[in-house]
Amino acid sequence: MTSDSKQVVSYDQDGHVVTLTLRRPEARNAINGDVAEQLEAALDRYEADDQAWVAILTGEGTVFCAGADLKEIAAGNARRLSTKRGGFAGFVMRERTKPVIAAINGPAHAGGCEITLACDLVVAADNANFAVPEVKRALIAAAGALWRLPRAVGPAKAAEMIMTGDPISASEALEAGLVNQVVPGAQLLTAARALADRIAVNAPLAVQASRMVSVQAFDLDIAEMAKASGQAMQQMMGTDDFKEGPRAFIEKRAPKWQGR
Repeated sequence: MTSDSKQVVSYDQDGHVVTLTLRRPEARNAINGDVAEQLEAALDRYEADDQAWVAILTGEGTVFCAGADLKEIAAGNARRLSTKRGGFAGFVMRERTKPVIAAINGPAHAGGCEITLACDLVVAADNANFAVPEVKRALIAAAGALWRLPRAVGPAKAAEMIMTGDPISASEALEAGLVNQVVPGAQLLTAARALADRIAVNAPLAVQASRMVSVQAFDLDIAEMAKASGQAMQQMMGTDDFKEGPRAFIEKRAPKWQGR
């Protein structure tokens, strides 16, 4: 973070769970250069910490993220909204090993919807909604929605969202498969944390390896997926946690994962 920029992405850790919060509520958490830079840095920190196993990404205020900051674009700073490694917001194209849960506290539009699609799981407040309205402004949803949305909600619903630009409600998103849970707004972070804890109780390296294989499901054929699964299993067999799992089962106790 440069000396003249403020903190617009916070990083809070409680046990093995990290919460990342977009903090530009006055701008509907729109992505500017500072957000992109700080969100990428937060992901670097999360990925590097062996004791950080699950992350929650949310927004401050009543909007999750309104997408790109149009004032930045008008000022000729469009390139600052992306990073070399992470793409838009320093996030949507970022290669990572660990799971991220989106906790959607309000509208997730344009790039905000694309950030949501780049997460692994989604918990939404009942007042949230999702849209890729770029066509309404002669723009293209170029940060992942055009290929991730059909995979998330199916081709018919995705075509409707992409070509009309109209939003869908949290309940519609749940029915379509974009969202895992819909809860009252006051319960959002509690529900997201409960989901994170359900993940964090498992062996972290096994979660990471399983995630890395599963995210390739739409890109590889069955033989390639079988090979990737086998390779992941071989890697797990060389870890201390691989020995701990069966040992804890035999001894009828909760496993003590070390992440190595």
